[in-house]
Amino acid sequence: MDSREFVFSRNAATGKLRSLQRFLEFVPATCSWLIIVGLLVLMFVEPVITALFIIAFVLSWLFRMVYSNTLLALSFYRLSAEEKTDWMGRLLRMERLEEYAEEVAREPRKATMKERTSQRNLLRDLRAALDGKEPPPEWHEVRHVVLIPVARETREIFEPGIVSIAQGTFPSEKVLVILAVEGRAPAETIADARAVQEAWGSRFMDLQVVLHPDGIPGEARVKGANSTFAAKAAAEFMRVRGIGYDRVVLSCFDADTVVSPQYFGCLTYHFLTCPNRNRAGFQPIPVYTNNFWEAPSFARILDISSSFYMLVEATNPEKLVTFSSHSMSFKALVDIGYWPVDMVSDDSAVYWKAFIHFDGDYRVVPMYVTLAMDLTQSETMAKTAVNLYKQRRRWAWGVEAFPLVVSAFLHSKKIPLFTRIKQAFRLFHAHITWATWPFMLTVMSWLPAMVISMGHSHSVVRYNEPRVLSTMFNLSMIGFLVYAVLSQVFLPRQKGGTPVWKRLLHALEWVLVPPVSLAFGAIPALDAQTRLLLGHRLGFWVTVKKRKEKKGAPKA
Repeated sequence: MDSREFVFSRNAATGKLRSLQRFLEFVPATCSWLIIVGLLVLMFVEPVITALFIIAFVLSWLFRMVYSNTLLALSFYRLSAEEKTDWMGRLLRMERLEEYAEEVAREPRKATMKERTSQRNLLRDLRAALDGKEPPPEWHEVRHVVLIPVARETREIFEPGIVSIAQGTFPSEKVLVILAVEGRAPAETIADARAVQEAWGSRFMDLQVVLHPDGIPGEARVKGANSTFAAKAAAEFMRVRGIGYDRVVLSCFDADTVVSPQYFGCLTYHFLTCPNRNRAGFQPIPVYTNNFWEAPSFARILDISSSFYMLVEATNPEKLVTFSSHSMSFKALVDIGYWPVDMVSDDSAVYWKAFIHFDGDYRVVPMYVTLAMDLTQSETMAKTAVNLYKQRRRWAWGVEAFPLVVSAFLHSKKIPLFTRIKQAFRLFHAHITWATWPFMLTVMSWLPAMVISMGHSHSVVRYNEPRVLSTMFNLSMIGFLVYAVLSQVFLPRQKGGTPVWKRLLHALEWVLVPPVSLAFGAIPALDAQTRLLLGHRLGFWVTVKKRKEKKGAPKA
């Protein structure tokens, strides 16, 4: 079977292919539960061996933490190095690409290390663009489509993002904004979308409200179906105006996404300097700061950890998968047939669908620019906890892509064997560690010594395991200290400055990582994997996000 013939849909397979996929649906949950239950059983049968295994695991985790912290620090440095970059200025100079590359090569070394880092990266990008298969188009030929799927969000959630696009440095008349509203959305949501269209439509190439009909055959009630319907409307818009898809970049943003003024200049720059731009996605760094101080401590820690994870992943583009709000070549999206319309995790699913369709010739380009988004928040702390659990379970439901990806790899003739093995293992490893590591670190690390004390009170391991683990966990606190310090960079600035006590409070919140990672990491992941094993499909659940009411509204 050719990769292009493979249908990336959980409902499309029949016969032997469906049997294979159903078998693969058993694998993640089976492995996760075997690890957890197997260690518990082994703990009573061979507690000494279990203790030694746990020590080895924690030691490897400690080394991994040091490695991740190093990558995180490097990524933070790169982010800060590009913080003051004039992306629009670069685009203007790229109109004379060869001359620009020569000028940058001849420029004297910049004064600061960050400036020199940015200069080296610029020269590398310009040379990559010159060495590409085809010369990049002029920046002013590039158009942007911004899809904002809306289910039941109100104006106060999605309007700030539209305002941020209109007020950016990139010409907004080259941007098509589509509010992709579910047809089953509340009347208030549809009315809010129409009001925003009227208020801001004149600032863009166009601002459309596209209502996605409910009950289209073959579709599930998922975000990907809504996005696909709206993207097809965007494709027709571009076709009628004679705008080539190969000069269009599509961004699919969550409704609460707010961009920085330089965002679309930065995105256009990366699109033009990517050698194979029409087989690429572009991933910014999401930061959850829109309602930061309004959300509970556990929500803050979880969402900043997500930002840190993306910063670490950005250092290795081969491992990077699109996540949450992201951008991609519109031509690539059209070529692969848009998002899967029956899968919950559309952001990662569209990456795997493109990777398979293009026989592995698809990549995600990290962009060192941030997007501001909302933390999960509801009326009460209890409701916030429930919503956060459901959100993380929905994220973990990305495991539904595992049987599709592996079955496609098994039938692929053009993707190199090593690439298939590496990518399949990476996907498998990510979901298994998600579900098991928090259990092993927070629950099982101390149990073997307790069991040994019951029947092996004089065992050397009985006396030494707690001391060894205690030393390791004390060393790991250095890593959490790094997180606490770096997270201060992401704290939103308040008028008059953020009080010192608030910053100190947030630094202390990092002690919540072990229980929070268990409650909102491992357990939702196990929940999702077990549902997949049992065949209990998870429907798309829209994260409830609330903000404190603010007086006034932005003016167009």
